[in-house]
Amino acid sequence: MATLMIQGTTSDAGKSTVVAGLCRVLARRGVSVVPFKPQNMALNSAVTVDDGEIGRSTALQAIAAGVAPHSDMNPVLLKPESDRGAQVILRGRVHGHMDALDYHAFKRTAQESVLDAWRDLSARFDVIIAEGAGSPAEINLRQGDIANMGFAEAIDCPVLLVGDIDRGGVFAQLVGTLALLSASEQARTQGFIINRFRGDIGLLTSGLDWLTQHTGKPVFGTLPYLKGHLLDAEDAIAGVQADKSAQTLKIVVPRLPRISNHTDFDALRLHPQVSLIFVHEGEPIPPADAIILPGSKSTLSDLGWLKRNGWEAAIERHLRYGGRVLGICGGFQMLGEWVEDPEGLEGPAGRVPGLGLLALTTTMVKGKQLRNVEGTMVEEGVRVSGYEIHNGVSHGAALKRALFDLGSHVDGAVSEDGQVLGTYLHGVFDGGEACQALLARLGLQTSSAVDYSAHRERELERLADTLEAHLDIERIVGILENAPSSTG
Repeated sequence: MATLMIQGTTSDAGKSTVVAGLCRVLARRGVSVVPFKPQNMALNSAVTVDDGEIGRSTALQAIAAGVAPHSDMNPVLLKPESDRGAQVILRGRVHGHMDALDYHAFKRTAQESVLDAWRDLSARFDVIIAEGAGSPAEINLRQGDIANMGFAEAIDCPVLLVGDIDRGGVFAQLVGTLALLSASEQARTQGFIINRFRGDIGLLTSGLDWLTQHTGKPVFGTLPYLKGHLLDAEDAIAGVQADKSAQTLKIVVPRLPRISNHTDFDALRLHPQVSLIFVHEGEPIPPADAIILPGSKSTLSDLGWLKRNGWEAAIERHLRYGGRVLGICGGFQMLGEWVEDPEGLEGPAGRVPGLGLLALTTTMVKGKQLRNVEGTMVEEGVRVSGYEIHNGVSHGAALKRALFDLGSHVDGAVSEDGQVLGTYLHGVFDGGEACQALLARLGLQTSSAVDYSAHRERELERLADTLEAHLDIERIVGILENAPSSTG
């Protein structure tokens, strides 16, 4: 067993992408490889084969490696619930809710979970490609660190440092980060990867030579900016879509403060007949054919945000003119008549009125529903697959008109006039047939099929090809072959 860790100079430097690409490169060579992220903070998550919960980007990396996502791959997941507090998930299960200071004191326990998970993966796979979080040079977070160099030091693994040249200042990023590390951390940093380069590489060569001379560390390669590259994102919501000549369905999505699993919309962003817009706070709500209320980590809080920002009146007006509304997970709960939180799991105990568009009430209860599911759409009979990650149990007359039949149970609800739909399932647009059928429900009658799973596979192959062409893969393999093989 060998472990290589990819760290970055900043958040969104490209760590997740490089790890996914390396996992696919090594898997194509027949290597038994697995991704690992000791600690992650994200609202995009996935359900694992052992019915746990991990960050969405780590699940994507598992797919790249050709293995089923497992809770050991991301043993600590922090899901922000406010600016100062988060839900803490250890090895796939909810451990509790902590503010930043409480979690800082909890790190010793968290580290035990991280090392136990790493040891278990080490017994099952030959190579682990680990991913850091944020930057290893955050001085205020270095004490008790388990996400970056603290982990690398604990297991004694080599590190590659990624910098994003598209942001500008990449040499300052790399040199400054290295300078803020301890002597032992600098020694285990084997070199650099520069990400998202545009232009003539000849113009960069002198800078690369200087970087190597100044630091004594090699540059393992410069990755080009990949146009149109869309894979499951960890946090950032992708920007504006490219122009589409055949746009016929306009969809708007409120950018909730605690929006979760916005990767639900990736398939719609790819669809040639869909224009999808995220509407941020303070922005006007444009006219649309359909409104989709996304998942939320804090349903009650985000429901209040919707009302304060004029969405309740906008949705009512939208429905009067024949528009459609779909709620996913937390958005589904908001469509009901009431949302109850008797134990104060999301804030002060009590109940608040929902949007009143479906005859149902949701009660927040302890324990999270985590499962991958398959079934069919009740009316259309087409196959659907997805996953559930939610707190709360819904009940009411609206559930008698279910949207999906999942075999062991039904899911979702449809209003009598068919204008309002809701489901607890994430990922329902990823399959081509289900996407077509759902878009038809939202008003697109002649829809092209977009299979997001097939798109994901093509993008992973494209990414691996790019790494093979622009990174010194053989040198990276050499680092793995010479890495310490102790399992701690």
